[in-house]
Amino acid sequence: MGSGRIPLAGVVGDPVAHSRSPRIHGRWLALHGLAGHYVPLRVGAGDLEAVLAALPRMGFVGVNVTVPHKERALALAGEATELAAAVGAANTLTFRTDGSFVADSTDGVGFLASLREGAPGWDPKAGPAAVLGAGGAALAVVAALLGAGAPEVRVANRTRARADAIRDRFGPDVSVFDWDGAGEMLEGAAMVANATSLGMEGAPPLEVPLDRLDPLAVAADLVYAPLRTRFLADAQARGCRTVDGLGMLLHQAAPGFERWFGIRPEVDRAAREAALQ
Repeated sequence: MGSGRIPLAGVVGDPVAHSRSPRIHGRWLALHGLAGHYVPLRVGAGDLEAVLAALPRMGFVGVNVTVPHKERALALAGEATELAAAVGAANTLTFRTDGSFVADSTDGVGFLASLREGAPGWDPKAGPAAVLGAGGAALAVVAALLGAGAPEVRVANRTRARADAIRDRFGPDVSVFDWDGAGEMLEGAAMVANATSLGMEGAPPLEVPLDRLDPLAVAADLVYAPLRTRFLADAQARGCRTVDGLGMLLHQAAPGFERWFGIRPEVDRAAREAALQ
């Protein structure tokens, strides 16, 4: 930052137009009177490596990474935190002066913080957790749940091999279910998380039957556009406490902002309202 350039950051993904991250970071920049900008960057899978190589030369100090780039971003990193390496995916990249970057995973921390905020008293040790999806976000969620003491994490994904890979990575505390039987893995689960893009604006809805889901369970959706997905509405109709994806988005964003702009922002009601404007 000593070069006199205004520091830039952003979110890299495809699609990315739906992202509320620019609003969140933009509010924090304005609130703290910081020079800087945070922008959405739509990048196709085949262009990720070239784009990440070019961004530091354009004044970028870091970026968030979203679907479908989290695992590839980790593979391209010059260095990774222990957590990112353990998860096998990255959502937060910090550029060095030589153009290389450090990859980190803050999704899991953000997920747990959002659950504790949105479902006070939630206990990860209360019973099995069910995770729908097997991408980069799902990897972080599974790691976070196991780390918090969940006795079992059940995973189902449309491509079974990706779910099997999660079990291979994390061991026998992960159980894999076929996608067609995803509803069955909700039997006795204390919480369920949708870590797929199903239900997102422009995507098909998540169609997993919830008839076996305990009304005392917590249902969380990583999707935040729309904020109230059909999955959450159906879970709430069963009596479940529900947690939308905006809390996770906010809590995972704060560590990156601190690294890039030097101030730890507060995740509060005003930040949530700014994201929803």
